[in-house]
Amino acid sequence: MTYQAETLTPSDLWATTADLNAVRQQLLNLFCRVAYQEGDFILSSGQRSSYYINGKQVTLHPLGAVAIGRILLPLLPSDTQAVAGLTLGADPIVSAVSVVSVYEKQRSLPALIVRKESKGYGTKAYIEGPTLPEGAKVVVLEDVVTTGQSAMKAVERLRFAGYTVDQIISLIDRQQGGAEFYQSVGLKFEAVFNIAEIQKRYRELGNG
Repeated sequence: MTYQAETLTPSDLWATTADLNAVRQQLLNLFCRVAYQEGDFILSSGQRSSYYINGKQVTLHPLGAVAIGRILLPLLPSDTQAVAGLTLGADPIVSAVSVVSVYEKQRSLPALIVRKESKGYGTKAYIEGPTLPEGAKVVVLEDVVTTGQSAMKAVERLRFAGYTVDQIISLIDRQQGGAEFYQSVGLKFEAVFNIAEIQKRYRELGNG
């Protein structure tokens, strides 16, 4: 599906005006229309899969980004001091939540981006974004969880920097061991959608 930039009509503004139940349903539809594909794929984990979810087709979509911010923000504990995630998949997600926090909750909730490798110049930092107080509570966000290893890298880097991290929230859980892995290491885990819900809705929309 090719995206066309256009002026939005009032009916197109569901991400900003609809209640959260309606936003969630529209976000599910968007994932099914532009991000979910069936075929023969190799995942970042090295596993072979009969389907692939390109989350960035939604997280970088203007309506998708606003919807994601609105959906994820209420899931954060009230004492959350920042959201963070491993580059590249989590970058637009943490940015969306940070921006939406200002106009939805009147909160200044910063976003942190965790590099896979340290920056090779300047401060050589692993973490980009505002410096938080020691022990600050940070929630890690992810687009799609399979084995759980990607988001765990962010958790480890954030903890090494002195922050408190005990929760991961993902847009989609592929239900291939990630949730069980997080439980085994004492992390709370929540996903907005699971793969069964995505696939069911994909077929309801006339695909497959």
